[in-house]
Amino acid sequence: MRCIGVILAGGGATRFGGQPKGLSIVEGARIIDRVAGALRGAADELLLVANDPGADAWLPGVRTAADVRRGEGALGGLHAALSHASGHAVLVVAWDMPFASEGLLRALRAEGERGFEAVVPESETSGRGVEPLCAWYGPACLSAIERKLDAGDRRVVSFFEDVRVKRLPAAEVSQYGDPARIFFNVNRPDDLPLSTQP
Repeated sequence: MRCIGVILAGGGATRFGGQPKGLSIVEGARIIDRVAGALRGAADELLLVANDPGADAWLPGVRTAADVRRGEGALGGLHAALSHASGHAVLVVAWDMPFASEGLLRALRAEGERGFEAVVPESETSGRGVEPLCAWYGPACLSAIERKLDAGDRRVVSFFEDVRVKRLPAAEVSQYGDPARIFFNVNRPDDLPLSTQP
């Protein structure tokens, strides 16, 4: 199954002063480049989902597409990822996660290709218990997401009840690094110094 690696560059970055936080430098490289590097090792091609008018210049050579349904939050970003993937599966990573693991992304894809429609890693640091913005989604998720959006339910995990979901156990996730580091995300400028700690 062909798999598109999608960098989700959504949100208004209100807690980041409105600046594109994925262009910030962490450990010597832009966050967006670090995410792209992890995805390149696990997916067949890359796609950047972003609404910023300057996004085409962020990753030369990488296709850029905007949300299909604007103003729908993170679930709208997943909808855009699958819509622009033209019937292929997607590996999605939010562009504020500088330490996304290529090994973990490969494992998510491998599980998805065993017959699931969504594969999400468990995470004790997430209020949801899983990390839906560092995950694998099959094409069948698109219609399930559309139904939730049509119903006004914008929770990013709302459609999980309508598809076959595999949760990658936390113990397996930890084989690819410290989950607190893998799933660390930059929300505020104050997070940047913290993110450079070993």
